[in-house]
Amino acid sequence: MKKIAILASGEGTNAERIIRYFSGHATVEVAVVIASRPTARVVERAHILNVPCEIIIPQDFAAGKGLEVLKSFKVDFVVLAGFLSRIPEDILHDYAHKIVNIHPSLLPKFGGKGMYGMHVHEAVLASGEHESGITIQYINEHYDQGDIIFQAKCPVLSDDTVETLAQRVHALEYTYYPQVIERLLSFPS
Repeated sequence: MKKIAILASGEGTNAERIIRYFSGHATVEVAVVIASRPTARVVERAHILNVPCEIIIPQDFAAGKGLEVLKSFKVDFVVLAGFLSRIPEDILHDYAHKIVNIHPSLLPKFGGKGMYGMHVHEAVLASGEHESGITIQYINEHYDQGDIIFQAKCPVLSDDTVETLAQRVHALEYTYYPQVIERLLSFPS
């Protein structure tokens, strides 16, 4: 059984979809959710879905508590789902090519520090782009510069608002992120 950890900082909609997708799975289980804030909605979602949840504030995460928790739950693979803290070197080293992230644009466009959530959709609309989408990638020590694993596109419509574009991008995330995680765990690189 492959054990995954989901790291999240906010609402946890992607985390919930991933947990539900792997519920009862023959070879993959969500072993733990790690939240960076006690008030993050992902904490409530994890509890409702009976998945252990650890709250690790960013300072403690950076000081080694994150790796300690991953090891204690015997985690094989780490999934970032709206996790806003930087991943420290010890985790990057121990989980090299075993940490994935999803980004709400077609990287390398609209990536980097500060480019997350609605900020990305605002930038896409302001640029006049005709398409957006998602990028699933391995992470490294640089924001949004890891090897790209998968991308899916959606149109940017002339009457789009940040909210309507975000809805289409979220639909891609909910559909593809669990499937790509499953594929990676079935056929590791």
